[in-house]
Amino acid sequence: MIYNIYKPKDYSSFSIVKKIKYITKEKVGHSGTLDPFADGVLVLGVGKSTKKLSDIIQYDKTYEGVVKLGIQTDSMDLTGKVVAEKSIPDISSKMLNKCAQSFIGELLQRTPMFSARKIDGVRLYKLARKNISIKTNPKLVTIKNLKIELIDQSNLRIVVECSSGTYIRVLAEDIAQYLGTVGHLTSLTRLSVGEYSLSESLTVKNFEEKWKF
Repeated sequence: MIYNIYKPKDYSSFSIVKKIKYITKEKVGHSGTLDPFADGVLVLGVGKSTKKLSDIIQYDKTYEGVVKLGIQTDSMDLTGKVVAEKSIPDISSKMLNKCAQSFIGELLQRTPMFSARKIDGVRLYKLARKNISIKTNPKLVTIKNLKIELIDQSNLRIVVECSSGTYIRVLAEDIAQYLGTVGHLTSLTRLSVGEYSLSESLTVKNFEEKWKF
């Protein structure tokens, strides 16, 4: 079976897989990692259904995030070290609409060093923690829809519908750069993976209760 599980903040995707594996006593896989600081939809396959995950991982995804302007970190999110600070210009709604439109469509996106992507069998974030940087080829991704709104003068809320493999941290940094400053992602929620939406997600506790019956 395929299950739509809610991953809370401060848990790794692997830890949720491990919990479901313990409950079901079956093979369990997921259809795309969510960073520990992020929450939201984590689609899991249990038993023979893990074979379906290779298709599900290609589904479009929707995210909601908050971008902190004026401060850049090495990981592009709130977990990293501050590497740069820059003043924030006055930002208007018109500027935000123009910014959003500029990112819609196909674009080449670099893979961040703090990511789970493997190069020669080693995950990039493990190299990044040793201050080793590797140049990766940009990947073509598609931004289907993007909304940007001002929360206050130094924080933006973004809602992104995008193709699989899109790094929202990279997009957040690029948005800040477009606006004439620097920035990083401070929160991220995966609202949907294809037809699997956050409103229908089961917590691990809900899943356990359902599995028993």
